[in-house]
Amino acid sequence: MRLTVLGCSDAFGSGGRLQTAFHVSHPTGQFLIDCGATTLIGMQRERLDPNRVSTIFNTHLHGDHFAGLIWWLIHAKHVSKRTAPLTVTGPVGIEARFKAAAETLYPGSMQVKPGFELIFIEYSHANPVTVEGGTVTPYTVSHPSGAPSYAVRVDAGRKTISFSGDTEWTPNLVEAAAQADLFIADCFGYDDPAGYHMSWQIIEHHLPVLTAKRILLSHMGLEMLSKAHTIKHPRVLVADDGLKIDV
Repeated sequence: MRLTVLGCSDAFGSGGRLQTAFHVSHPTGQFLIDCGATTLIGMQRERLDPNRVSTIFNTHLHGDHFAGLIWWLIHAKHVSKRTAPLTVTGPVGIEARFKAAAETLYPGSMQVKPGFELIFIEYSHANPVTVEGGTVTPYTVSHPSGAPSYAVRVDAGRKTISFSGDTEWTPNLVEAAAQADLFIADCFGYDDPAGYHMSWQIIEHHLPVLTAKRILLSHMGLEMLSKAHTIKHPRVLVADDGLKIDV
């Protein structure tokens, strides 16, 4: 299994990075975890084919994590001419939020039926959902987004990747990360995080209970980026756009 970081910035593109999206390829398919507005740019940079992605697992409904779905739809209709089904998982209300955003950004876009089946599946806490591409288990976290926000734990090809999504520290992250091959953690700040996000000092404090084999710090703001070079923990990696990790 290989994870490619398509984007790892905060909402503001700090450091010139793209918004959150992770591409995963495994022996039986490809999927995304989150789909920020710049996801297609990241896909093109890495020469990845959107039509080969079968599932997009979304953590929450802020634009820098899910708005790329709108451009994904337009591209699938008019550029890649997608025919294979696409499954999109996320919080309650994801389909309605997607349709509203699509109509706002591209009026009439929802009036033309795509040439592929678009399937939406909603989460509930700790209830696994199995789709093509793997099984996702969502865990409620603390990050207001107009709908529940989740950490996700994706099992595929005998490997496990989990992602905190955006959140302040919550004990649910312990279960989400437990024995995962890779745990991706929101690390907006170094010393003091912004509201409803984590910092490196918070993550470092909880490393003993985060039992994932490796931890990848992502969603970094300017303060965190300026100090990321100081982190020298054997289990901890720092994300960058284009980084590839064999899991």
